[in-house]
Amino acid sequence: MKAIDLENGHILVGGGGHDHADPTLMLLRYANRHGLIAGATGTGKTVTLQTLAESLSLAGVPVFLADVKGDLAGMARSGSPDAPLHEAFAARAAQIGVDLDYQAFPVTFWDIFGQQGHPVRTTPAEMGPLLLSRLLDLTAVQEGVLNIAFRVADEQGLALLDMKDLQAMLVWVGQNAADLSLQYGNVSAASVGAIQRALLVLEGEGGDLLFGEPALQLADIIRQDASGKGVVNILAAEQLMRAPRLYATFLLWLLSELFEQLPEVGDPDRPVCAFFFDEAHLLFNDAPRALIAKIEQVARLIRSKGVSVWLISQNPTDIPDDVLGQLGNRVQHALRAFTAKDQKALRMAAQNYRPNPDFDTAEAIQHVGTGEAVTSFLQPKGVPGIVERTLIRPPFSQLGPITTAERAAVMAASPMGLKYGETLDRESAHEILRARAEAAAAEAEAAPDADLWAMPQPDGFTRARRYDPALTLPASAGRPAPRAARSSRGDTVLEAFGKSVARELGRSGTRTIMRGVLGGLFRGR
Repeated sequence: MKAIDLENGHILVGGGGHDHADPTLMLLRYANRHGLIAGATGTGKTVTLQTLAESLSLAGVPVFLADVKGDLAGMARSGSPDAPLHEAFAARAAQIGVDLDYQAFPVTFWDIFGQQGHPVRTTPAEMGPLLLSRLLDLTAVQEGVLNIAFRVADEQGLALLDMKDLQAMLVWVGQNAADLSLQYGNVSAASVGAIQRALLVLEGEGGDLLFGEPALQLADIIRQDASGKGVVNILAAEQLMRAPRLYATFLLWLLSELFEQLPEVGDPDRPVCAFFFDEAHLLFNDAPRALIAKIEQVARLIRSKGVSVWLISQNPTDIPDDVLGQLGNRVQHALRAFTAKDQKALRMAAQNYRPNPDFDTAEAIQHVGTGEAVTSFLQPKGVPGIVERTLIRPPFSQLGPITTAERAAVMAASPMGLKYGETLDRESAHEILRARAEAAAAEAEAAPDADLWAMPQPDGFTRARRYDPALTLPASAGRPAPRAARSSRGDTVLEAFGKSVARELGRSGTRTIMRGVLGGLFRGR
């Protein structure tokens, strides 16, 4: 039997039934109803992920997956009869009844840090304040200030394209907090400072590399190669996993972009693209309720855009029930029940499946071996399938990592290197605000002379004042005489002080009053 049957619209996941001789199939038209791969460490989740990704690629479906251990990079290389597991894979394939067709797959490597793959970037404007607040772990008040910064940037045409744009915008918001507070609500210096500190922490973790241009375009990951296979996009996540919040936020951003940009296609014969999110529990750890609601909404509605989302985690209980209810295709590897809590989780996992009268689901989940799983896939009309014990089909590509030289060769052959290799830094908020500040500084530097020139000068005739030659402008200069010249006519210190005060107050009628008072004091001497 073939691993992929486009004519009948299904892929072979493995063998079920007695002696695993009956094919376990997943219908491509229901693959966009999302899926779950769960199981304890070492039970075969990664191999199942690789097998499903291969099958979807063979069906022409582009795939995006996160490689948290470096094992999935082997998809760029063909499996080999010389591999250590060849005999075991050959025996499993024979038992299932499938040809062991070793082959490589079209792979594109991506890496936020630009080391193990092509740089993958987005902009703060595209990520938005909600996900950015999640990334920075901001409080509700700080998130409100960040929303104000984004709102003002949008209104004033200040593009937020990288980290320094966001930092510059926050500085401007802090400097204009009094004016902004009247229109948008309170903006405190403490909140702005807290956000800036969080940005510094993110920058120290390398998160600033995520922000910049050229930003990732979805069309570059949703594509096929010349032979019609779906391109397998592998995100190198070994280093990224050291910053789990950054990892989770990036995946959520990617899911949101798909939801916003892809058109409605209803229920296509096969998915437009498929996304596998490993360590899915990181998406929900400490996530605010508003964010979980957004994930649930996206999972519920994105299927009509032809997107298949697969969440991979150790236990189904790691995923909120509202999201778990959207995952129609399920592969459950073994769960270990060493504690009372584990036993409760095992019973809860078993309740997620339609019972099979041939075996107890909870017992099967506890005792399935490596490479074997309890599975349930949607049947015609979207009906959940009866749970089966399934032996997963062995992968066709290399199982395990590839060498640095092999990875470099794959990257060199990819056209994405030319597009995303160099960072683009065009005029945006940072440059515009800096230009404004420089212009304001230059204007302030010239302001004293300009103000003195524009200041109304007393001419002795206005406001019915008596003519005083000392207050007239020198005819030759056209502007007030220098301060030193006006005070060097033999006046006493007290007289000079009095005249100085009178001149400073001369812009209003008060100066006339003060001149009379001070003159009276001087004459009284």
